[in-house]
This record gives sequence, structure tokens and C-alpha cells, in this order.
Amino acid sequence: MDKYRHEYKYLIDRGQRQILLMKARPLMKPDPHTGEDGSYVIRSLYFDDAADTCFYQNESGCDPRAKYRIRYYDDDTSFIRLEKKIKRRGMTLKRSCALTETEAEVLCAGGFPEITAEMPEEKRRLLTELVSRRLMPKVIVTYSRIPFIYPAGNVRVTFDGNITASDDTKKFLSRGYREYPVLPDGKSILEVKWDELLPIHIKSMMQLDTLQWSTFSKYYTCRLVVR
Repeated sequence: MDKYRHEYKYLIDRGQRQILLMKARPLMKPDPHTGEDGSYVIRSLYFDDAADTCFYQNESGCDPRAKYRIRYYDDDTSFIRLEKKIKRRGMTLKRSCALTETEAEVLCAGGFPEITAEMPEEKRRLLTELVSRRLMPKVIVTYSRIPFIYPAGNVRVTFDGNITASDDTKKFLSRGYREYPVLPDGKSILEVKWDELLPIHIKSMMQLDTLQWSTFSKYYTCRLVVR
């Protein structure tokens, strides 16, 4: 059975970020996949069809809606994921599968990898959706993330900064693409995700009731910059 998660986003300034990071560090554990500085860089290549359906559904607030992307972390192209992120009634669900670097290269070039019977079911399903909808690479979204986790409620709190956009999609795996900043200087995005219940002390400590709630979409905002 599909399990949707709550996902709230907040636009914060440099001062708020510093204060909330100080509060988060003793309260939650850092994501075990981060580097020594507690962060990693996420590089995502988003796809859309010729009519920019995903873009316009996001713009109009269509519910439900979905976005497709491939993603890797830091400079490690040995671990690449194809993901479909679905949003329904303010909650999100992510489906994903592993891709080889060769398969990712085909997608970056605007093609589609061969779908075989030996592939895991989820991979065949996601690739079939890309093919049937003729989804093509549209924009690269890059940002630095500081992530924290809290077991009760499966809570994940992330600080995303230095968000950039690029339409140089064929260079996604080589990382030699031109980048354009998408947020004003000092601004970043706080994301809070959880399952059924957000522990009250987390909500209170992170001052969520006092922050500016946002509908910010990295994909949509980055498309606006490079269209």
C-alpha cells in the first residue's frame, strides 16, 4: 500500500537558518550519508513533456500531480536514482529505482534506455512512464543540503541552500554545466517531512508556527529562471 508523507516547506533567511541549525543539532541526528561538514550536494535532472505538463500543473496547483527526475549526490555517479514524486492533498509519495550511469547518459541525451523483462518491476514501470509520456530533460537543479533525522514519526528536517538552475542538461553527469542562482542572497529552504505525527517538541523547538510557510518548488522555480 502506498504511504504518503507530510511535507512542509519554509522560506528562511540567513539569521533564521543559523538559529534553527543550532536548535536542530542537539535535537536530531545528522543523516548518516553526509560528509564531514554534515552536508551533501544534490544534483537532479527533471523531465517534462513537449507541452510542459508538469510545469503548468505545478503552476496551477493541480492535485494530484507528479514530477520525474534522475538524481545523484555530490560527485558520485555510481549511485543514480530515477524518481517519481507524487503530490496529493498536500502530502507526497516517492517511487524510485536505481539506474546505471549508461542508462542515465541515454536519458540525458534525450533518449530512453531499453526496457527488459529482467529489470525490477518498479524500474520497468517508471521507464515505461517516461517512454509513454515522451518525457525529455528540461532543467538541472543543484543545491547543498544539511539533513537531520528523528526516528519518532520518521521525521526528516533539511536545510537547502545555494539552489541553482541550468538548462545545460546534456552535461548533467559531467557537472561542467553553467548555473544560475534562483533565490535572493541569504535565503534558503527549510523542509520538514514526517509520517502520521510530527512530535510536538520538534514543532516547538523548530519554531514552525512562526515561520513563513511556502509552496516553493525547486523544479518550477528553476524552470522559470532558464525558460
